[in-house]
Amino acid sequence: MSAAAARQLIETYYAMFNSGDREAFLDLLTEDVVHDINQGGREVGVPAFRSFLIRMDRCYREQIKGLVVLTDEAGDRAAAEFTVHGAYIDTDEGLPAASGQTYVLPAGAFFTLSDGKVARISNTYNLPEWIRQVMGVNP
Repeated sequence: MSAAAARQLIETYYAMFNSGDREAFLDLLTEDVVHDINQGGREVGVPAFRSFLIRMDRCYREQIKGLVVLTDEAGDRAAAEFTVHGAYIDTDEGLPAASGQTYVLPAGAFFTLSDGKVARISNTYNLPEWIRQVMGVNP
């Protein structure tokens, strides 16, 4: 895969995320996709990723904005930096109570690409900052 094709894949990945078309989004993943969850565990496979998305869609309404994608020359690896604009609409297990709080949070992700699909994604963001925003605590 070329660097340009890798960049297009990641841009499409986030466009599908923003569109809410979960089937098109999942079609961009390898069957054995590895998902490293921010400050969490590792899940493997499309069924696990589908379950993750179901929980995310129940608890959050998010849009990715300001996307910047970087790739290696071979098109095997990519990184993305972006800002998450979201609303916390239903309480997620282990987190503060949800009441529609909004948040704006810088985030990033690292990707391994294989055969024109996403084979690994590792997300990263500042969870304490997210909690501060949804709790309404001033810095």
